[in-house]
Amino acid sequence: MPDTRFAFAPPATVSVPVLGLAERFPVHRIYCVGRNYEEHAKEMGFTGREPPFFFLKPADAIVVADTGQAATIPYPSLTGNLHHEIELVVAIGTGGRNIRAADAAKHIYGYAVGLDMTRRDLQNDMKKQGRPWCIGKAFDQSAPIGPITLAAQAGAINEAPIWLQVNGVDRQRSTVAKLIWNVNETIEHLSQAWELHAGDLIYTGTPEGVNAVVRGDLMQGGVDGLTPISVRVV
Repeated sequence: MPDTRFAFAPPATVSVPVLGLAERFPVHRIYCVGRNYEEHAKEMGFTGREPPFFFLKPADAIVVADTGQAATIPYPSLTGNLHHEIELVVAIGTGGRNIRAADAAKHIYGYAVGLDMTRRDLQNDMKKQGRPWCIGKAFDQSAPIGPITLAAQAGAINEAPIWLQVNGVDRQRSTVAKLIWNVNETIEHLSQAWELHAGDLIYTGTPEGVNAVVRGDLMQGGVDGLTPISVRVV
């Protein structure tokens, strides 16, 4: 076959470093779970264990925070209410459809700490109008993430504390055990709607305490057993 010719140079593959390895994790898609901690659902005006729902971010929304220094993200356009959402991120190493919760662990490559940055005012405006709220979630540099820890090295991740501080003050603090839909259940539901692929990332939801950040704020967050992240808004 002749070499494929492109109209212009295709973009570089988005990737995330893997702790302790030279190889990197190439990102395929970013799936996010909405309202997956009960107390966060309540602070957003909802209650109960509703069926899980999902939204996506583009792969190039990734900002890697792995240098030991704070990564930086620009305060995004069009918003006056930028919110932080600290999350456990699941990295898929083996894809599939209709994966059972009991088999989900076989598909997990590793875990990382991530931030689902949200233009809350734009999201709320779209909700009120009954329109998609991609503009509130899927903007440039809206998915900071730390290095991936291999699943076998992540310890008791399903019970791990999860936390976020802004300028050294607690904002979010909970445990992964409080997920409404745990990691395995999330993979089961997600794989019924999409075929999962190696390279997919799943942002599993955020606990209560989401709030606004402004230029100059330093966000530091983590999930015990994983490398914490540090991100400054500029």
